[in-house]
Amino acid sequence: MINMSLKFRKCIKCKMWTKWQLFHATDFQSLMHPCFTFCRILGIFPYYIKASTFETTKQRYILTTIIICILCIYKLIVLYKIDITGTIIFDSTPLVFERNCFFILSGFIMIVTYILNGPRMHLLQNIMEISLRLSPDSYRKLSRLIHAKDIFGFFFLIGQTAFYYSMINFSNIDKIFVLYINLILFQMDMLYINCVCVLKACFKEINDNLTNLRKLVVNDESHILRRNYHERKNPFLLIKLRALRKQHLMVSDTVQMLNTIFSLQLLATIVLVFAEVTFHLYFYIFHWKVNIISAQHELLDGLLVTTWTYQCIKMVLIGWACDTGKDEAMRIGTTVHEILNDTIDEHLGDELQLFSLQVLHRKNTFSAKGLTVDTTLLVAIVSNITTYLLILIQFLIAEQS
Repeated sequence: MINMSLKFRKCIKCKMWTKWQLFHATDFQSLMHPCFTFCRILGIFPYYIKASTFETTKQRYILTTIIICILCIYKLIVLYKIDITGTIIFDSTPLVFERNCFFILSGFIMIVTYILNGPRMHLLQNIMEISLRLSPDSYRKLSRLIHAKDIFGFFFLIGQTAFYYSMINFSNIDKIFVLYINLILFQMDMLYINCVCVLKACFKEINDNLTNLRKLVVNDESHILRRNYHERKNPFLLIKLRALRKQHLMVSDTVQMLNTIFSLQLLATIVLVFAEVTFHLYFYIFHWKVNIISAQHELLDGLLVTTWTYQCIKMVLIGWACDTGKDEAMRIGTTVHEILNDTIDEHLGDELQLFSLQVLHRKNTFSAKGLTVDTTLLVAIVSNITTYLLILIQFLIAEQS
């Protein structure tokens, strides 16, 4: 017993001293390491992980409060200068609308993010606990996507914003604040995508285990005449099935918690992305209509295209993660019915019926205040933007002629 206890402590120490490796995640902490690190740098992550438990510290929470207050005050001052005093003057009315949308919606997202810091900590704790059942291979596959998008997106946003403001005559304070706001919005969106991807992997793990269970059930029925074999194996299948049903219930509850916590932020993000994409396309078409050829003008057009592409990729990632997560959850119901059709055991049949009812009553869709986030939403946004652009191009062509 003493030797086993010593070995157990050594294993814990080895695990604690394991270095984090890029694209080679082994658990939830190493998987979310880039995202958590960038959030700490920005001062919007008032948690620390102690013995696999999320906790808040007074110092970090005060720092987050100060940062959010400063940013909100800055937004109010800028909006006051744009809309009331007219101290900040833009070239066109659409640009004024675009800046208003950006500052109002980004301010709303940051306030909601700050208010829900506590519930978000419990959400991350739940996701960490249910993700313990994932295999190392699942973590490794997830890390390829999550680490790449978190790191590349963060530094791409810094480089793009720095290059953009190097050509515009803004004060250094404005440049720093706007870059800071963009990075906060990016990190919150990436945190949401990461959570959805982990929950999708949990659903896939349940589905894979059910598929393996189905093979055992089929093999069991082929040996049904062997009474002793059947009596030994049947309790094992029941225990495994009940564990999977409990695991599915925990993941489903976490999905509902995720929808509740991120719904307002996600809804504001969708509106902001739609507005930014529409306005940037308008500015690009307007530049084409003016037909001014200069080096600076071409650089601005290039930046408009890259900004538009960045917003579209971010929205596509959100829609893809939510849609594939929903599909993975729906496959569980199909697999349960396949096992139910294959078994003739009464006890297994009753347990599978309960599992089927549970899947039926838990609609595991990722939504924002009733708005389901999937590929259908992306198609609707693209079609609306396309319709708007066609009308705009026709109007500009008619005006030129």
